[in-house]
Amino acid sequence: MEHKLTVYNTLTRKKELFTPINSPHVGLYVCGPTVYSDVHLGNVRTFTSFDIIYRYLVHLGYKVRYVRNITDVGHLVGDIDEGEDKIAVKARLENLEPMEVVQRYTNGFHEVMQLFNNLPPSIEPTATGHIIEQIEMVEKILENGFAYEVNGSVYFDVVKYSESENYGELSGRKIDELLSNSRSLDGQTDKRNPVDFALWKKAGEQHLMRWNSPWGVGFPGWHLECSVMSTKYLGENFDIHGGGMDLKFPHHECEIAQNKACASGNPVNYWLHTNMLTVNGRKMAKSEGNGFTPEQLVTGDHPLLEQGYSPMTVRFFMLQSHYSNTLDFSNEALKAAEKGYKRMIEAMDILPKLEVSEKSDFEFDAFAKKCYDAMNDDFNTPILLSVIFEAVKFIYRVKAGEITVSKVDKEGLKILMEAFIFDVLGFRKEVASQTDMSDGLMNIILDLRKNAKVNKDFATSDAIRDQLKEINIVIKDSREGSTWEVI
Repeated sequence: MEHKLTVYNTLTRKKELFTPINSPHVGLYVCGPTVYSDVHLGNVRTFTSFDIIYRYLVHLGYKVRYVRNITDVGHLVGDIDEGEDKIAVKARLENLEPMEVVQRYTNGFHEVMQLFNNLPPSIEPTATGHIIEQIEMVEKILENGFAYEVNGSVYFDVVKYSESENYGELSGRKIDELLSNSRSLDGQTDKRNPVDFALWKKAGEQHLMRWNSPWGVGFPGWHLECSVMSTKYLGENFDIHGGGMDLKFPHHECEIAQNKACASGNPVNYWLHTNMLTVNGRKMAKSEGNGFTPEQLVTGDHPLLEQGYSPMTVRFFMLQSHYSNTLDFSNEALKAAEKGYKRMIEAMDILPKLEVSEKSDFEFDAFAKKCYDAMNDDFNTPILLSVIFEAVKFIYRVKAGEITVSKVDKEGLKILMEAFIFDVLGFRKEVASQTDMSDGLMNIILDLRKNAKVNKDFATSDAIRDQLKEINIVIKDSREGSTWEVI
């Protein structure tokens, strides 16, 4: 089957046929977290989306080098060129070394990625591990005339760059509008223009993270690290660069400018961006009181959550929406995802046990085509899940004896379902929680008691009820059936 994968390219604002520079090799770079606090759900959504993209490219037979960085210096408070480093602020508040903060939250990030079954990248470089290369890139940009040094800091000259290049091509911003909408400098900064951004910042005496450079003691600007690490590991021109849509401007715009200031041509062929999260229709934010963490989502320990949801339920819920669309969290949607995930996994357990027939009501080739068509259309996981549930419905109908499946179609269906559910979509079977096991056991006990009553074995029925009461479990009988609760 020929696979023509199309992706939506943020740079060109249209879907394009994916053609790797050096097939079957693919270079994929994704902006990783700034490790000064616990990973948030927006991160989980972004990295889960790119996990799917990575998995599917591998499934298609590409040899993917997946690079995802760790930002451990240079990201200042407020995402601007003034103030303190976010990691340094945390270190000072908790009286820690900055690298203690980095290690703690990097470990936490990895734990959350494993929790949601996201594969590790091929390379996970850090900003502090590439200070020399960042200094070298600054020197090259200076040499090419697109930057200037003032009082130990180096700034990228956006106005100079815009004379020959289109600063704002990714985000759709216009340089004239950026300049007119910027506040006057009022002599409060060394920048020539308000739109210029820092490549290297002079470190004040109180700044905890500092390195020697040709311009004095300082630290790199936030945007620089991704230009350095992406080109070091993937080359001056590579296939895919991804991240959250909030990074389009200024971060990714600045990356393009830095790369072009060092080498001619477009640095990246395809830019992919994930969309934001909302909760009950409102933006997820601490200020809104709806910014629950991944751990709270799993445990249910948050006022907005009616219960905890398993990691695979959350993954299923996230994949029900296309990565480029807004994803809205609600208890109703999560509960529906919980049922959907369980039904899908149950169908996979039923599939190997189905009886086969000479005749088959399953059109395997049509099913396979639908699966690949969905993922080849810009990694459309919602459509793929709907196709998979067509097969899930078929499996239950075969089990009920309504239709039949041949041995060949059964084996083909099993192989393809496993490939897409576990390898591409990254689901895994979850060990039943203590609560699930308790519910399951009690349902078995209630069924045994119901059968005893049907057979007029009231002594056994009463004995089950009385023995459960001794361990504080009360059975309540009604016309609709029997229920239980712990007292």
